[in-house]
Amino acid sequence: MRILSGIQPSGTLHIGNYFGMMRPAIELQARGEAFYFIADYHSMTSLTDAAQRRQNTLDVALDFLACGLDPKKSVFYRQSDLPEVCELTWIIGTLTPMGLLERAHSYKDKTAKGISPNFGLFAYPVLMAADILMYDANLVPVGRDQKQHVEMTRDIAIKFNQTYGETFVIPEPEIRAEVATVPGLDGQKMSKSYGNTVEIFGDEKAIRKKIMGIKMDSRTPAEPKPDADQNLAIQLLKLVAPADVSADLENRLRAGGLGYGDLKKALFEHYWNHFAPYRARRAELAANLDYVNQVLADGAQRARVVGSVVLQRARKACGLV
Repeated sequence: MRILSGIQPSGTLHIGNYFGMMRPAIELQARGEAFYFIADYHSMTSLTDAAQRRQNTLDVALDFLACGLDPKKSVFYRQSDLPEVCELTWIIGTLTPMGLLERAHSYKDKTAKGISPNFGLFAYPVLMAADILMYDANLVPVGRDQKQHVEMTRDIAIKFNQTYGETFVIPEPEIRAEVATVPGLDGQKMSKSYGNTVEIFGDEKAIRKKIMGIKMDSRTPAEPKPDADQNLAIQLLKLVAPADVSADLENRLRAGGLGYGDLKKALFEHYWNHFAPYRARRAELAANLDYVNQVLADGAQRARVVGSVVLQRARKACGLV
């Protein structure tokens, strides 16, 4: 089984990225041949600062490696180191219906929020399809918000196969319901674009301030909270604290007697302790950037071995060779 997933270097990675994509991807390393990439081409739909993209790309590499990605078990590479994916995007794009792209939730959501529509934003699902199809991926771990894009990839691959003959593997999405969408500090989905994130490797004082600033209702500590499972701090605690600890705090909140301030302090402490080993590992990697860059170079070379075969297969199928 071959697994593929990517993450955009469009900003600082947060715990929504970690629990929604990174941790599941790291765990999947043991189940098959894993291909994980830094989607710097995709970041061009939202980020136009070249220096910032270079820095973000390096930060994503450091973050992912620090959190447990093993280059001996996975093929880890920078998307733009394989520009062949752009050729495949064109090849499959010639069969992609406009109506399919117009129905993309991501495109509609972003333009509704005032992001200026452009070709890159509109064609994003085609590039994502090329990312997946180029490596014969069977399984694509994604957040629930990306499920539609994998379904679109399936539609595109099926149409290509029907038109030109069996060429592409049809992938399946894998979504873990319990962490498919991590809530942000305002209750919406955690997202860089909403400014409601808790960074994986954030500054201690700044993160503490963010967490202590989470808005709660006006009920007193003594009042029972029968809806304790819906409390934002409890939902985040379930991600970073041992199950017995989060269950105990939830029960105390439900029964009454636990103040919101104490609950938020507990959330910060468990968040900080949860990521402590990763912070130490990241510091080691940041002091050895030659190693990090070599990991990406080796990953690109290994990815090209597979990707070139699939691209050539597609070129032959549609009559380009």
